[in-house]
Amino acid sequence: MSEPDFWEYQTRLVHESQVMIDRPHGSSPPRNQKWIYPLDFGYLERTTTVDGCEIDVWIGSKVPQDIDAVAICVDLDKRDVEIKVLPGYTEDETHTMMEFLNCGGMRAKLVKRYA
Repeated sequence: MSEPDFWEYQTRLVHESQVMIDRPHGSSPPRNQKWIYPLDFGYLERTTTVDGCEIDVWIGSKVPQDIDAVAICVDLDKRDVEIKVLPGYTEDETHTMMEFLNCGGMRAKLVKRYA
C-alpha cells in the first residue's frame, strides 16, 4: 500500500463513521479537572483499537474534513500508546492540540501527510 492510500483510508474511515463528541471544547477530562479541552474531542462510533475502545478523534474547523495528520500519543498514566485522528485541522488548531497532548503524563508526536 502506498502512503497516499494510508491517508485516503484514514479520511474514508472518518467520513464513513459517526463522529461522537463526548468531550466538547471547554470541558475537562475525567482524570484531571485542571485541564480544559481546547477543541472538540471524541471517537468514531463502531470502530475499535487494540485496547478495545473506539478510535479517538480531535475535530478541526477546516472543510472538507480530510485527514492531513495523526498524533501518536504515549500516556504514562494510562500506560498505553494511541493514535489520534485529526480531521479538518488548521495549523493553529494543530499547535493548540499538540500543546494539550504534551502535558502531564502524556507526550505526542505529530505525523503529517505532507511532511
